[in-house]
Amino acid sequence: MTDKLIKAVAFDGEVRITAVDATGVVQEAQEKHDTWSASTAALGRTLVGTLMMGSDIKDDAKITVQINGHGPAGKLMAVANGQGKVKGYIQQPHISLEPNDQGKIDVRKAVGTEGLFTVTKDLGLKEPFSGQVPIVSGEIAEDFTYYLAYSEQTPSAVGLGVLVDTDETVINAGGWMIQLMPGVTEPSIEAVEKAVAETPQVTELLSDGLTAKDMINRLLGEENVKFLDERDVQFYCDCNKDRFAAGLATLAKEEITAMIEEDGGAEVVCQFCNKRYQFTAEDLRVIEGQA
Repeated sequence: MTDKLIKAVAFDGEVRITAVDATGVVQEAQEKHDTWSASTAALGRTLVGTLMMGSDIKDDAKITVQINGHGPAGKLMAVANGQGKVKGYIQQPHISLEPNDQGKIDVRKAVGTEGLFTVTKDLGLKEPFSGQVPIVSGEIAEDFTYYLAYSEQTPSAVGLGVLVDTDETVINAGGWMIQLMPGVTEPSIEAVEKAVAETPQVTELLSDGLTAKDMINRLLGEENVKFLDERDVQFYCDCNKDRFAAGLATLAKEEITAMIEEDGGAEVVCQFCNKRYQFTAEDLRVIEGQA
């Protein structure tokens, strides 16, 4: 079944909400990067949060989220566009830790809490917009919430979840993001606070069979919600051999010569999808002529 992202407003437009079932997205990321449970949960939450933020930009624009909390999982990065396509990677995919005090995957310990949460939006303007805040949780959902509140001045609540099976496969993954609009009234704020406090974990909702649309209704009440948009989302990497060839062409000529003479060629691996590109000695000679 295709992963879906749903956008809606509630309480006469005073509240904006986005929800996504991204199970397939995170399953594919887990398979491509061979991640273990803690790395899977950290990468999956980052992909889901980035997808939801990316749903607010134009199709050809892109948003990049980088998380570096100096934990054992290392750096995380996710890139999404306005078409519902996302890619990402985690520096250390093979992290599996003891459960935390709640018996859950210890994402905080994997990610770390001493570092920065950075968002860069390339909207096709001369300069991309970049915002940065300190990591406040390491659980990732709270870090998205903090970023939205302090860097974009949008009071928000974010829920993210990834459920991993004992064989490291992904059972489900998804999230929701609620944002308060300017002029929001006190009754709407109270309704959102009550909903956030009382709503079960994302993975629990998905395990109960709820769709992204169901999650929105469950959070804010079907009678209060007006649906605006529905779109497919997917893990998608736009890498290709020509792009990597252009990257090799930026190297010093002596480096390319060394690859030809010492290795007889080169292999380049995409960090986002682990696809491998082979460059023969003849390929490198052509690139060497362009360097």
